[in-house]
Amino acid sequence: MNLGVLVSGRGSNLQAIIDAIEQGKLKCRLSVVLADREGIQAIQRCQRHRIPYKVLNRRDFESRQEFEERMVRALQEAGVELVVLAGFMRVLSPLFLKAFPERVINIHPSLTPAFQGLNAQRQAVHYGVRISGCTVHFVTEELDDGPVIAQACLPVLPEDTEETLSERLLTYEHRILPQVISWISQGRVKTEGRKVLVEGAQYGTLPFNPNLEDF
Repeated sequence: MNLGVLVSGRGSNLQAIIDAIEQGKLKCRLSVVLADREGIQAIQRCQRHRIPYKVLNRRDFESRQEFEERMVRALQEAGVELVVLAGFMRVLSPLFLKAFPERVINIHPSLTPAFQGLNAQRQAVHYGVRISGCTVHFVTEELDDGPVIAQACLPVLPEDTEETLSERLLTYEHRILPQVISWISQGRVKTEGRKVLVEGAQYGTLPFNPNLEDF
């Protein structure tokens, strides 16, 4: 399966995908990475691993529609079959999503539908929850509200800050995202409305649900 990854920052989840591919765990090809700004660490990762990338800065386009049309064209030209948002800090419109129906996924650092949007870890710490986690979900028009494919959870410690919780969550994110991509590439992910099931997966185990197989 040909992957297209959208990034806005340091790209640690992008690196997790790269590592999984290079280790032979993920049988996919990174066809192109699209960054929405120059000078970010994610671009350095692409250069280091010789992965094709393009920088499409929103400010260079007269409208959001023109910006998204250019992204869609770049992904289609690269033969992308699955679009992965890995720290991409923009909300995608129906125009983009219709180009890749049920083929856009996102990793979000909370157990959605809790703490949607920006600063999810800060929201969790300030709210005082005892359990937090991360979610891989299909992207819909509503922010961080798409059907859940997989989640991982971890305790929020009394001494946790936004920074410490974020750092601990990354370990889970880096495992759950490549696993979901692998399941999709194997054709095992099936949706019925909001309900998503992975064929042959083991459910009911924690901290990962469904249980991870390869990551």
